[in-house]
Order: sequence, then C-alpha cells, then structure tokens
Amino acid sequence: MKNIILVLTLALSFQGFSQSEVTSTPKKFTAHNKGKIYVFWGGNRDFFTDSDIHFRGEGYDFELKDVKAHDKPKGWHIDYINPGRMTIPQTNFRIGYFITDHYNISIGVDHMKYVMYNDRTVDYTGSYPNRGSYGEAIADGKTLLTEDFLLFEHTDGLNYVNVEFSRVDDLSKYLGIRDTDKFQLNVLEGIGAGVLYPRTNATLMNKERHDEFHISGYGISAKAGLNFTFFKHFFIQTELKGGYINMGNIRTTNSSADKASQSFLFCETVIAVGGIFKV
Repeated sequence: MKNIILVLTLALSFQGFSQSEVTSTPKKFTAHNKGKIYVFWGGNRDFFTDSDIHFRGEGYDFELKDVKAHDKPKGWHIDYINPGRMTIPQTNFRIGYFITDHYNISIGVDHMKYVMYNDRTVDYTGSYPNRGSYGEAIADGKTLLTEDFLLFEHTDGLNYVNVEFSRVDDLSKYLGIRDTDKFQLNVLEGIGAGVLYPRTNATLMNKERHDEFHISGYGISAKAGLNFTFFKHFFIQTELKGGYINMGNIRTTNSSADKASQSFLFCETVIAVGGIFKV
C-alpha cells in the first residue's frame, strides 16, 4: 500500500510539473493565424498581351487588331505615401481575414495602368467616317495609330476590384528559423475574381472623352508570393499575379452610344508593406 501511494504521488507530481512547464512556455504569436486581420499597401509593374479593340457607335463600327500596350510606372516616388497623391502611381491595397491558420479571404484593388502605343501600324477591319483625315489610313487594310485618330488609356486606372482566397504556409522551420516572432518567412498562393472599374482616357476621332469611372467588365486571376514578417506584426510581401481581363463595356466618349470592348491577359509584379494583428 505504501508503495502504491508513493507511485501515485510521484505520478501526480510529474504531471503537475509537466503542466506547469507547458503553461510557463508562452505560445508564439506567429504559431497560429486564425482570427488575424491583415492590411497592405504597395506598388506594381504590369505587362499585357496584344489585344483586339472593337469600337462601335453611331455611324461607325471598326476593330483594331493586335494592339500593343504598356504600363505607366512612377518608380520609387514619394507619391506612394503622399495622402494627396497616393492614387497617381500604380498601387495595390488589400485587407484580409484568416478563417483558419492557413486560409484567408481578402478584398482589394489592383490599380494598374494601361496605355496603348501610338504611332504603331495595326490591321484594321470595319468602317468609320472621314477615314484618312487623321493621318492614319494606310493601304491594304492597315491603320497607323496617330494621336489625331486615337488615344486610348486606362490610366486612372485599370482598376481591378477583386476578392481573393489564399493559402499561407510557414517555411521558417525548413530554413532553421527558430524564433518566428522575430522573423518569419511564408509562402502564399491564391485565386481571385472581380470587376474592372476603370476611368478610361480615350480620344477617338476628335470626340469629347467620357473620363468617368464605370464598370466595364470582369477579371480572374491567380498569384504566388513570399511574405517576410518582422517582429510579429509587420511584413513585406512580394507577389507575382497573372490573369484574364474581359472589358465588354468601355465608355469612350460622352455619347452613351459610343463604346469599346477588348480582352487580354495580364501579368503583375507587386511589392507591398503591411501589418497583421489579432482581432
């Protein structure tokens, strides 16, 4: 009996010691993500595939083939953090919530810029009045994209308002990083979908431009990236994002009868800074 009591006493003492040891070791903030909210702000560079642009309105209906376009980068500039000018560069804003340790849902705006190259020769089909009066007409069904004929930009901007569903995994243990509350490295991947809400700057055949925000179509996307978290709450995030944009209702002039449509693939590189906190 004495031996049984001794064994029980030692067992209870060991259990109490173990529980005390576990309790005294605080869990790292970075050990779990569920219930956390994050927000980031950054900049991007954009690349677009060639696009057929169809213009239609009262008295005209024509299409320009394989039109090339570029973005409009600002470079490293104070405007990215100047509250009065933050929408001028190409920017990214996103806010998200972790529904589990690995998965989060977010909403954001990718403020890209799309600028058609002028002074390029493209194939042309269809008709419009006064062809040749803008210095654009070339024989054999080709058109020179002169500024008098057409300026076409989504520069304020090519706004992709989207919802994303993403997964995040901690790579720290594979790199020998022990104190993830000081530094943590994560890999992320996600998919998204949303609407295009551009403010299109188009000058077509000397018509007065529309230049107002409007819903013009939809987009879908996928991304992958790396997240570098410092001191639990602050991070730098890099992303490579690609997708498809279909804009079937682009306003080009003040007349509601005048519209354009196009679709293309895009690739976007993003670098952003942000914070993550427990709700």
